[in-house]
Amino acid sequence: MTNALISVSDKSGIVDFARALHAQGVRLISTGGTAKLLAAEDLPVTEVAELTGFPEMLDGRVKTLHPKVHAGLLARRELPAHMAALKDHGVDTIDLLVVNLYPFEATVAKAGCTLADAIENIDIGGPAMVRSAAKNWKDVGVVTDAAQYPEVLAELQKHGRLSHALRFRLAVAAFNRIAQYAGAISDYLSSVEFEPEKLCDTYVPRRQTFPGQSNGIFTKVQDLRYGENSHQSAALYRDRCPAPGSIVTGEQLQGKELSYNNIADADAAWECVKSFKLPACVIVKHANPCGVAVGTSAREAYAKAFQTDPTSAFGGIIAFNRPVDGAAAEQVAKQFVEVLMAPDFTPEARAVFQAKANVRLVKIALPGSDASAAWSQGHHLMDAKRVGSGLLLQTADRHELQLADLRVVTERQPTQEQMQDLMFAWKVAKFVKSNAIVFCKGGQTRGVGAGQMSRLDSARIASIKAEAAGLSLKDTVVASDAFFPFRDGLDVVVDAGATCVAQPGGSMRDQEVIDAANERGVAMVFTGVRHFRH
Repeated sequence: MTNALISVSDKSGIVDFARALHAQGVRLISTGGTAKLLAAEDLPVTEVAELTGFPEMLDGRVKTLHPKVHAGLLARRELPAHMAALKDHGVDTIDLLVVNLYPFEATVAKAGCTLADAIENIDIGGPAMVRSAAKNWKDVGVVTDAAQYPEVLAELQKHGRLSHALRFRLAVAAFNRIAQYAGAISDYLSSVEFEPEKLCDTYVPRRQTFPGQSNGIFTKVQDLRYGENSHQSAALYRDRCPAPGSIVTGEQLQGKELSYNNIADADAAWECVKSFKLPACVIVKHANPCGVAVGTSAREAYAKAFQTDPTSAFGGIIAFNRPVDGAAAEQVAKQFVEVLMAPDFTPEARAVFQAKANVRLVKIALPGSDASAAWSQGHHLMDAKRVGSGLLLQTADRHELQLADLRVVTERQPTQEQMQDLMFAWKVAKFVKSNAIVFCKGGQTRGVGAGQMSRLDSARIASIKAEAAGLSLKDTVVASDAFFPFRDGLDVVVDAGATCVAQPGGSMRDQEVIDAANERGVAMVFTGVRHFRH
C-alpha cells in the first residue's frame, strides 16, 4: 500500500490512525481541516491541491472533484491500459480512502436548523470518492467509519495489505453508508414545506411529519431461525440510531437465540413495563399482557402479575423495570419462562438462572427522562405496517394520560384510590390488543380481555379469566381502550363487580352509557383519547 487519501468530518481517532499508517510507510494525502490537523501533529501530509495541481475553491466546495483523484481511485491495477493512462497523465494510485461525510443527519436533527445549514451540509466530494473507491474494491480499501480503523490497521500491520475479504466488507459498508446518507437527504428535503417568499440564510422551514418519500434505513442485527411460523424465514433489523432503552439495544446474557415471536412479545412487554414509575412486572403471551402489577419490589410486582393469569403466564415473556435480585429470581424460576428482561440482574439472580440454561436473560438499560425528546425517552417516532404492495406509517402512540385529563361524567365520584387504579389500568390497556378490557385493583390486573371483535366478548373473557385465576372483581376499576357504543358493555363489567370505569367517550350514545352508569351507581370518567392497538 502506497497512498492514503484522508478527508474526514468527524476527526475522532484520525491522528492515531494516520500515525499508524505513516509508520507502515504509507504516504498521507489530505484536505482542508484534516490536513491542517495532521500537519499540526508533525505528520508529513500532502495537500490534495498539491496532488491535483488545482487549488481548493468555492469555500472548499470543490477540492477532490478532480480526475487525478478519481482516476487514482478507479484505475484497475491488473489492466495495463489503465496503468499506462495513469503514467501518461502523471496520476498516482490511491490505495486507501478514509472519508466520513459532512454531518447532514446531525445538522437537520437540531432544533432551528435553517435550510441554508442543511444544504451546506450535503457532502458532494465525499460520496463521489467513496463510490469510486468502493466500486474499485479489489484494489482500494475504503474506510467510512472510525470503528473500522482497528481492523484495517491490524491487517496492514500483519500482512502489509488488506485482504480481498476485508476490502469487500468495507466496500459494502461504504455503499450502505452512501444509501443512508442519500436517504436522509431525501427524507429531509421532501418534508420541507418550501416558502420561497421567506427564503434567506436564516429561513427555518416548516416540515411535514410524513415526507414525500420514505427512505427507512435499517441494519441487520441477525438472521433468525424462522419467522412467525416455521415455514417462514426472518431476520431482525434495527434503526441506524436506535432509541436508548429500546428492545434492540438489549444484551442477551444467556439462553437460546431469541426467535421472531420472542422478540415481538419481548418488545410488547418492555414497552409496557418501562411506562411505569413504581417497581413493575409485565408478563406477555402472544403479544398481549396477561398479567401486570406494581409493588414495593420486583418480587412483589411479579407475584401479583403472575396471580392474574398463571395459565397464560406459562412460557411467557417477563419484563421488569427494576434490577432482578435473588429473591425475584427464585420466584420467577418456579415457572417456565421463555424470556426475562430487566435493567440488570444481580449476581445472585444470575446464579439462580445458571441452572436453567434455556431461559433467555436480556439486560436492557432504561431510557433517560428528557421530557423534551421522545427519542431520548426510548420512544421510536413512527410505527409502520406493511399492506399489499404498500406501507402504512403513523406517529407512534406516545400519549401519556395525566390525572388532570380525566373528566368525571357521573354522579358518583371516584375515590383517590380508584383514580390511581384507573391510571394504572389505562397504561395497561394501551398495550392490550383491541378490543381491550382491563380490570384492575390495588396496582394489579385482575382480568384482561383482548383482541375480540366485540367489546362485550372482551369483557366476558376478562371476567372468565379472573374467575379461573381465583381473583375477585368486586370493587375493581375497568379501562376500555375505546368507547362503549352501547350500555351493554358497561352492564357486563358492572355485573362482574366493577365500580369505576375509564373510557375515551365520544360515542353518539355517550349519554345513554352515562345514564346507565348513574343507574348502576358506578363512577365513570372520560379520558378523551383512545388506544386502539391492532
